[in-house]
Amino acid sequence: MFAEQRHELILREVRERGSVRLAELADRLNVSMVTLRRDVEQLAAQGLVNRVHGGITRPDPAQEAAKGRSLTLGMLVPSAMYYFPAVIKGAREQAERLGARIVLGVSRYSDDEDRTQVKQLVDGGVEGLLLTPSRQPDASHEAWLRELSELGVPAVLVERRAELGGPASLLDAAASHHAHGAYLGTRHLAELGHLRVGLMSRRSPTAPRVRHGFLAAVDDLGLEPVHLAVEQEGPSREQVAEVVEAIRDGVTALLVHNDEDTLLLVQHLRVAGVRIPDEVSIVAYDDEVALLSDPPLTAVAPPKAAVGRCAVDLLVSRIEEGPDRPARQVALLPELRVRESTAPPR
Repeated sequence: MFAEQRHELILREVRERGSVRLAELADRLNVSMVTLRRDVEQLAAQGLVNRVHGGITRPDPAQEAAKGRSLTLGMLVPSAMYYFPAVIKGAREQAERLGARIVLGVSRYSDDEDRTQVKQLVDGGVEGLLLTPSRQPDASHEAWLRELSELGVPAVLVERRAELGGPASLLDAAASHHAHGAYLGTRHLAELGHLRVGLMSRRSPTAPRVRHGFLAAVDDLGLEPVHLAVEQEGPSREQVAEVVEAIRDGVTALLVHNDEDTLLLVQHLRVAGVRIPDEVSIVAYDDEVALLSDPPLTAVAPPKAAVGRCAVDLLVSRIEEGPDRPARQVALLPELRVRESTAPPR
């Protein structure tokens, strides 16, 4: 086998696996350690690999960018229309700073499409994955995540937090702390003097953490909670009637997840003759379109772009340092943006 062929095979191995032991490479290429070390020294001198004790790894992104090469990172999101554009933008900008590029896959909240898109990204040669599965990882993801680890493609969860002991609990992760965000919104209403507070939420991967933060706040602050559901298509007439009845029955404030549903609710309440914030104060969650409401909505704003940037940092660090680095799960805190939809109760 010619030296050029060996070099190409060595580079392919390190690109696919991130790090390779020299003894394993020597067996795979059927060459002596003397020959292999000479090949590795030549590749390292060109900045194409890094020498480590007993093996080689990919060069770091700064080295690759300096030589006109870049990492390719795959990014799976369930939607490119709501919430995730800011996450994608943050990830893309950070990747560019680090000399990497992002290839996007969109699953449309389908478990099967999650797997299809990830397979296409891996088959396309991505060197790491930013993963937002359609729902929180659970036992059904275990085989899939194990397959990914066997392919040697590192992965970081984005806006998903694996439960302790779950199949993804050892993965790096970057996510908004939605329980903290819901706590902030509920505390804001309590500080205004509201005592009977409702939570409206549809089913989503984020909803359990929003409920957790809401319930923690009402417990801590001595509030009386009222739970109101939302259909997946948005608040129905029956649900709006239920909200109006709750307001007439003494509910003076609502935390609504998400703010697209909040916008629709505000329009229905106006038709029903409910004045905001005179009769009910409203805090929206997500802050995607809350500013466009009439009145503009006080909203909890998850740090979406920052989550994207942090996820890329975690993934590039994992690619650089290999599998021995301890996993990191980073929670970024949302902020509350106070606008005209909240006021003290009358």
